[in-house]
Amino acid sequence: MNLFALGINHNSASVDVRERVAFAPEQMTEALSDASAALGGAEVLILSTCNRTELVFSPQTTKVDLAEVSLGWLAAYHHLPIADLQQCIYIHQGEKVLRHLIEVASGLDSMVLGEPQILGQMKSAYAVAQEAGTIGVAFSRLLPRVFSVAKQVRTDTAIGENPVSVAYAAVDLAGHIFTELSGARALLVGAGETIELVARHLANQGVSRIVVANRTLGHARELAQGFGAEAVLLSDIPDLLVDSDIVISSTASQLPILGKGAVERALRVRMHKPILMIDLAVPRDIEPQVGELNDVYLYSVDDLRGIVDSNLQTRQDEARKADVIIDQGVTAYQQELRSLGAVDTVRAYRQNAETTRDRELEMALRLLDRGEPADKVLASFARGLTNKLIHHPSRELKRASAAGDAEAIALGRRLLGVDTVAEDKEEPGTE
Repeated sequence: MNLFALGINHNSASVDVRERVAFAPEQMTEALSDASAALGGAEVLILSTCNRTELVFSPQTTKVDLAEVSLGWLAAYHHLPIADLQQCIYIHQGEKVLRHLIEVASGLDSMVLGEPQILGQMKSAYAVAQEAGTIGVAFSRLLPRVFSVAKQVRTDTAIGENPVSVAYAAVDLAGHIFTELSGARALLVGAGETIELVARHLANQGVSRIVVANRTLGHARELAQGFGAEAVLLSDIPDLLVDSDIVISSTASQLPILGKGAVERALRVRMHKPILMIDLAVPRDIEPQVGELNDVYLYSVDDLRGIVDSNLQTRQDEARKADVIIDQGVTAYQQELRSLGAVDTVRAYRQNAETTRDRELEMALRLLDRGEPADKVLASFARGLTNKLIHHPSRELKRASAAGDAEAIALGRRLLGVDTVAEDKEEPGTE
């Protein structure tokens, strides 16, 4: 498999590094084209989420140091020194790329084991790469198989049961801090899948006073309607902080949305009543300095790791079952690729046989037109077709025999079915 992957994730890099190499949605098409050109016209997929950035590609050449070129491109695109990334990256090649992609799509490589969002994010990344023109034959065959095996993992194991996601972990944290969540007032910043999950979990916990703030009011309203929440614009956040006990943010903004000054002013009006703030975004939505304020409990996605770990024991058992499914999926795909290697040979062999058949049939039809007896024509046709079909294999077997190439002769017998014929002629009970 001519596959290569380079990336960083929550295990290899801190949020400080991850947010510096994250790709904004509006950058993706340009980045894909740029990466493909830098890698010599390779097929390219870029997966960029809160917890990982990965560059996956199928190169047309192996004459260059692909690790060096891809790392250099990633650093240059984000205007970073290569040294800042060298200690954080992981690299996979060949079959390991396939296995890694399936594990990622299945949620086995997520911060929250078995979380379901990543499969949709990978499918979205695939669709964007298709639109950008960086998906070719290799990835068109590979990625649907990845998605299929990942779906089987989620269907045949309980790895996705009792949903445990970053959104769930955030609400779980709020439940530990507030004795009664039903009395808390929540401000949710963003209107994507993560915030929707947060809203759902909060509603399930009895939180009825929810405000959704988003750059686009229409999107905020769409989400808010499902939970009886209020929709506002991002510009309204400073005023809303005064009445917010819980603030959970997850947007695609490249710059912080909440600064220390705005939070400090809200705390004074609140008479220093504490606020729980959870920043699920990468790059971060809330300035880290906010955490320096008294009466603010600020958590990033990395801070949720301990909470997440306490919910993983049952899923770890299911992950072992998933490993078996992934092994089977990888093996099946390898066999499929190997079988494709014989397709051209089989096609050419069949074409030669059909050409020979057509020539012999044409000759037989001419003989029939001249009035030759049908039985003689058919016998001649069968004899001529047989001789021509076995001519080349017979000649090559004789050459192998003369050269003492026993291995070639054994292979020839197997390919021609001679061993099978010999076995069929054996009578029961004979040796």
